[in-house]
Amino acid sequence: MPPFISNSCQLRIASALCALALLGTVQVGRAAADIAEPRQDPNSHLVHEQLVQKAHAGRIDLYFLGDSITRRWGATDYPDFLAHWKKSFHGWNAGNFGWGADSTQHILWRITNGELDGVNPKVIVLLAGTNNIGNNPSPDAASQTIKGITAIVETCKAKAPKATIILMAILPRNDGEHSNAAIAEVNKQIAKLADGKTVRFLNINDQLADAQGKLFEGMTVDKLHLSLKGYEVWAKNLKPIFTELLGSPADADLAPPPTGDPSAKKSPTS
Repeated sequence: MPPFISNSCQLRIASALCALALLGTVQVGRAAADIAEPRQDPNSHLVHEQLVQKAHAGRIDLYFLGDSITRRWGATDYPDFLAHWKKSFHGWNAGNFGWGADSTQHILWRITNGELDGVNPKVIVLLAGTNNIGNNPSPDAASQTIKGITAIVETCKAKAPKATIILMAILPRNDGEHSNAAIAEVNKQIAKLADGKTVRFLNINDQLADAQGKLFEGMTVDKLHLSLKGYEVWAKNLKPIFTELLGSPADADLAPPPTGDPSAKKSPTS
């Protein structure tokens, strides 16, 4: 420090510099929704390995991508949902590539690290973004989520150029006071990604909730994750699109076996 600056002034300058350094650290460390980032927990690493193996086993014409809302539908640790999945999509060679608690940056990392390589599905169903918004969204949650979903769509186009992408509107959630306002803003913007050809936008929210986003009775199990009744609504809207794009389901199904959460407790009979 120059000698003409007092000790007290030097101390204030040093404190300010430290504060700026800390702020910079926080900003650098914060994940951007459109930059691929792996999950750090060991269980997610195991799941990724599991899903990479699934991607290269069997035949996948119908590729579901997302977070826990997608995952639970076709997971071995949710047998009632899995039974409905099989009943709804048997013969279309459907593979489920959802993973719980994933935000857009985590999904983006998974599909850029093997889970979509060489799969060449005919249809991709994408539901993502609710974990970026959360139950207490930050001021930039909507804008970040839009960027993240856009990045996933563009990556899916690049890795599966012949696929039709069914981009789902983020579903309503009732576990936070301000979540649905952010969700509505995201849905308004990502709807513009639809081009009528390779990307279609599907919004089923008016069948799950009222105009204010209040979920209808029985549509979720916890104000966020779909119940069997909620999955029935989703399937009802998807199946006509699949018939249009894939034809009627075949008698035989060639999709890889379903997977589940490696950390889920095994039943006493398993």
